[in-house]
Amino acid sequence: MAKLTVSDLELQGKKVLMRVDFNVPIKDGVIGNDNRIVAALPTIQYVIDHGGKAILLSHLGRIKKEEDKPALSMRPVAERLSNLLNKPVTFVPATEGAQLEDAINKMSDGDVLVMENTRYEDVKDGEQVKRESKNDPALGKYWASLGDVFVNDAFGTAHRSHASNAGIAANMPQTAAGFLMEKEIKFIGGAVSNPAHPFVAILGGAKVSDKIGVIDNLLDKADKVIIGGGMTYTFYAAKGMKIGNSLVETDKIDLAKEIMDKAGDKLVLPVDSIVAEKFDNDAPHKTVEGDIPDGYMALDIGPKSVAEFKDVLKSAKLVVWNGPMGVFEMSNYAEGTLEIGKFLGTLSDATTIVGGGDSTAAVQQLGVGEQLTHISTGGGASLEYLEGKTLPGIAAISDK
Repeated sequence: MAKLTVSDLELQGKKVLMRVDFNVPIKDGVIGNDNRIVAALPTIQYVIDHGGKAILLSHLGRIKKEEDKPALSMRPVAERLSNLLNKPVTFVPATEGAQLEDAINKMSDGDVLVMENTRYEDVKDGEQVKRESKNDPALGKYWASLGDVFVNDAFGTAHRSHASNAGIAANMPQTAAGFLMEKEIKFIGGAVSNPAHPFVAILGGAKVSDKIGVIDNLLDKADKVIIGGGMTYTFYAAKGMKIGNSLVETDKIDLAKEIMDKAGDKLVLPVDSIVAEKFDNDAPHKTVEGDIPDGYMALDIGPKSVAEFKDVLKSAKLVVWNGPMGVFEMSNYAEGTLEIGKFLGTLSDATTIVGGGDSTAAVQQLGVGEQLTHISTGGGASLEYLEGKTLPGIAAISDK
């Protein structure tokens, strides 16, 4: 990899600032899912095993007013991290000032400290100032002054230019990728820049508008692009097919036509759909081929589509999947997504990459995550990376 990584750094005795992505679901102080904390453990463990002092920064949720702060404190995250590392973790309820600086200066080699939610800096004295999320230069410079080296392991925020990633990096002589960031660059970046063939992309989700850049970029690189989810029916409409009450972006129909003209036989659309009269898990539903009848809406791909998609996928050497095949959160319309997830787990000769969001939720629900090559930790970041965009958080990492 052309970027500097944490294993390239001399860490002994160093104050190691680490941007991690601990933006976990939390309610009433209870963490609902700690996957993002677990994902950062290898880098944290490496730093402390090599004598570094790990100073962790992360955002948690969005802070729009002072009243948002108590429910979005990093304290429960620090406590969970302590349990996972099986060692004490110091939590500092501050993002700047003497309390934070003193706590850092008292750290011994191998210690771990979590500072307060970086987004606390977005509201000051009751005003929304967005110092963190608008990358205030003074804040980035201040945070950089707290450490000797900077490790960015937060791919989930790599598409944002924030004070806690690009801002710190701009004030450090060197910035290195953590192991999680290194994997994202290797697998998602590699899929975009140097894909193995046959390369099959699976793109789902509700809207063509959300995936235009990805579709356009991957059509130039992939051998096949499979389309599923709600955006299917904008393509159906572009083909002149009936779509009933299915989701459609009428202002994107001409764009869908352009994509189909460009793609030719590279684009693979569903041939059947699970339809219902209402957007309701308990509504009567049936399978139809081709046109969607009046009064019905399509909510998942049908069994023939699943079989056709599997046929396309079976010879792939690289698969990138981003977005569900149907209304995955409703059990009666989750089958298409789950079937694709299960099948990817059987492709032992292929590199299989899942690009965040509902696709990640599907493979976790199925328990096939360990059979896949890489599950991305970033939703928006994955999408923008797959579009071929330069991500500020990655651009700020030093070249080797």
